[in-house]
Amino acid sequence: LNINGHIMLDKNDKLSSPLPLPYNGKVYTANDLYNFIDLSIKKNKQPIIIFGANWCPDCRIFSGTMNIPKIKSFISENFNVMYVDVKRYEINMTLLKEFDIPYSEGIPRVLVFDEKRNILNNSNTTEWRTARDRSSQEIFNFFQSMSSIN
Repeated sequence: LNINGHIMLDKNDKLSSPLPLPYNGKVYTANDLYNFIDLSIKKNKQPIIIFGANWCPDCRIFSGTMNIPKIKSFISENFNVMYVDVKRYEINMTLLKEFDIPYSEGIPRVLVFDEKRNILNNSNTTEWRTARDRSSQEIFNFFQSMSSIN
């Protein structure tokens, strides 16, 4: 079903348990992030970098929602996703400065890039800090509205 240009979820599209633990504790460099962005664009995928942590319920709900098969299929087709662990705001947080995003607590911080390396959601990278209060459809609509390749 397609409403207002958005693919709609149905009753079968549910968040499954246990929620994922996508953050691996790795410390990244700015070059790691830029290489990920460049490689994604070369593969005709929009890069998404998600700063978060496994202790954060909103991060896990957001990631779990991304794993709902209909959403996962859409994301796989259009995007390449990198999870960047911030632990308890003690690692990788300075990387936000690389993208002119002010340091502040609150995760997940979702950065969606276009094929010219511009952040499409620069004004609202903090939008998903309350993912637990949002529906799966709202999260899916966000990804659909960010897709600039199609």
